[in-house]
Amino acid sequence: MTFDLSSLTVTGIREGLAAREFSAVELAESAYARIDALDADVHAFNSLSRDLASEAARAVDALVAAGGELPPLAGVPVAFKDNMNLRGTTTTCSSRILEGYRSVYDCTAVRRMLDAGALPVGKCNMDEFAFGSSTENSAFGPTHNPWDLDRVPGGSSGGSAAAIAAGEVVLSLGSDTGGSIRQPGALTGTVAMKPTYGRVSRYGCVAFASSLDQIGPFSKTVEECAQTMNVICGKDPMDATSLERPAEDFTAGLRGGVKGLRVGIVRDLLDLEGCDPRVRRSVLDAADTLAGLGAEVGDVDLPSTQYGLPAYYIIGPAEASSNLARFDGIRYGHRAKDADDVLDLYLRSRAEGFGPESIRRIMIGTYALSAGYYDAYYGQAQKVRTLIIRDFERAFADFDVLLTPTSPTTAFKIGEKAADPVSMYLSDVYTIPVNLAGIPAVSVPCGSVDGLPVGLQIMGSHFAESTILRAAYAVEQACGFDPVPPLVKALAGGRGTTAS
Repeated sequence: MTFDLSSLTVTGIREGLAAREFSAVELAESAYARIDALDADVHAFNSLSRDLASEAARAVDALVAAGGELPPLAGVPVAFKDNMNLRGTTTTCSSRILEGYRSVYDCTAVRRMLDAGALPVGKCNMDEFAFGSSTENSAFGPTHNPWDLDRVPGGSSGGSAAAIAAGEVVLSLGSDTGGSIRQPGALTGTVAMKPTYGRVSRYGCVAFASSLDQIGPFSKTVEECAQTMNVICGKDPMDATSLERPAEDFTAGLRGGVKGLRVGIVRDLLDLEGCDPRVRRSVLDAADTLAGLGAEVGDVDLPSTQYGLPAYYIIGPAEASSNLARFDGIRYGHRAKDADDVLDLYLRSRAEGFGPESIRRIMIGTYALSAGYYDAYYGQAQKVRTLIIRDFERAFADFDVLLTPTSPTTAFKIGEKAADPVSMYLSDVYTIPVNLAGIPAVSVPCGSVDGLPVGLQIMGSHFAESTILRAAYAVEQACGFDPVPPLVKALAGGRGTTAS
């Protein structure tokens, strides 16, 4: 038997396994049946790990047979962005420079998911080294949005988002440096969270910008997002930037309501040129919904965030230039042939292995860090970052959560912005300030425009994940957004993948 994973939740899977309504092996088979049916069109995955998923499923079924207590993610099919290491699998970052590389260790967040009983289905497509907002900058071709196969799923974690929207897995992990979880979450109608910097270990995730990167979950529902956070958060001695925090159950307060919650609409961001008026209206409607549920809604300005985009595109590339220097064709990955000497080998290997967007960002970052320009560019960008942090601190003195759109538009057509990098960069105008400040934020669907999802970004102060998840849950329940695209519904209804 195979099952429609888009109709199953984490809790439903755990209860179904305990009641022996289905097996973990059947759940793994269901994931691969959906991938076989859809992924030639969607291209959410770069690689599949059928043997590892089958091994994990058999272990769960053995635990059920023995009457043991099931771990929190028992039997849940999951996927990981292809910049996260899992021993024995390929980790490509969707780049030719890592051609043939097989991981020799595990990413901590990945390992925590697997230790919680999850089934590792495979690795998801992404913009090369997370450089992009559309998942078109992949050496292996673009990912397509399940809501409209002619449109992008966002990026850089577009494959992880599309895998959830397509019902190929139940949970996935992405990484977020300037919006790379939340923006694809908005464009694919999934719940997508960037935790507080340091909440989740970055160990084993290939670095883009080390002071900005953070791993977080994609899911169909806010509750499943919270359940995933329960598993992946916590101090890791392998990551010096991970923070010591008491264990927290992020599901505990979800149904607590929003009465008295102080909600700030970030007006100066909401009114930015380039925001689709229909997206703006959906966000304001969500704010009205929260007000109707008892929240205290007001306006707030974050004046320095208007400089977030240029600051980010100095800080991010500068850190990327440093981090990507290790990919040289010597120890692993693509190596050029017929080089004249070591320097020529470096130059040829990197020129052949990196795609155009990666080369662009490496060059920008190297320039910003070069002698004579460090203070003028990188130093100034860090000062802007400090101003943005202070703006958020002032705002959170008056409000518990802040609202903006997650993306200024719904999903755009594949190729529409490929020739205009600046237009593409503007896709992250609402999400970048969050990374610069290191605070948490979640994107939750709040409506649709022309049949395409709209995402609401809910931001909180450091370690306020429980508060923003409670607000997101209230929006989710009130809006009643259906996270299953018509393409997936047609497959489930027409091809018999709902228990066949």
